[in-house]
Amino acid sequence: MRQLPSLNTLRVFEEVARHRSFNQAATHLNVTQGAVSRQIKQLEDYLGVALCVRTAQGLALTAAGSTLAGQLREAFDQVEHALHAVRVPNLRQRLRIAAPPTWATRWLSAHLRGFASRYPDIGLSVIHGAGQEHLAGVDCQIRFGLAPRTHCHSRLLVMERHLAVASPELLAEGPPPDLNRATLLHILHHGKRLPVWENWLAATGREGVDASQGMEFSTLDQVIHTALAGGGLAVIDRQMIERELADGRLQAIAPVEVTGPYGYWLDVANDKQGLAKVQRFSEWLAGVCNP
Repeated sequence: MRQLPSLNTLRVFEEVARHRSFNQAATHLNVTQGAVSRQIKQLEDYLGVALCVRTAQGLALTAAGSTLAGQLREAFDQVEHALHAVRVPNLRQRLRIAAPPTWATRWLSAHLRGFASRYPDIGLSVIHGAGQEHLAGVDCQIRFGLAPRTHCHSRLLVMERHLAVASPELLAEGPPPDLNRATLLHILHHGKRLPVWENWLAATGREGVDASQGMEFSTLDQVIHTALAGGGLAVIDRQMIERELADGRLQAIAPVEVTGPYGYWLDVANDKQGLAKVQRFSEWLAGVCNP
């Protein structure tokens, strides 16, 4: 029988060696820094040698730690290659993603070709879903919100960047439209208006504008289509309307852009964090959102 420390302990050390940081290793493994520290101490006790030392520049590996890290990396690579060698070649995995409808239609769908080309063995199912109850049925969730969730691994992908826009026909007469007379378009989130107009008006220093008037819609896509049809003015995340801005179908009514406070988050349940398909999607998505 092999006399080895736990595989999890060795994996923890490999992450520490890779990042040269207990904190970054803990974040990647979705555990506490204290748990990482205890695992490293147990491994050092088992081996009878120090593997890490703290220096003025941060965490460093000892000679023994550096040797072990290199050998573990090779060993884990061999295990991964062995598993790939016996895996049915054309067995497709399916990654189930819940995402806001407008974000999935206007942003994700425009980029999925890159993921499919890079990982042809991973099929995708993109559904509309929100809330904690949906995480049990999907591998990961894209969520529109203000802050990370505490019951899962939650990572900010990108913040919204708001512009006030209108169709060219509403701007054809020259001066910007009178905001007190124009129809303002509003997006509802969980049944309440998002304060995007209030935030944009505050950023521009405009006072005396009644931001409560106008039309309400349950999806951002409805707001966008109404703005395109000349039905009113809207404050919209520019990342959702890049094509319309580029071809002139929507135009900014003022050169003011407001970042946040809302953004898009990637939420992964703790028991899904270790899945290779989830890790690949997470890394790809982070790279596309922050090129």
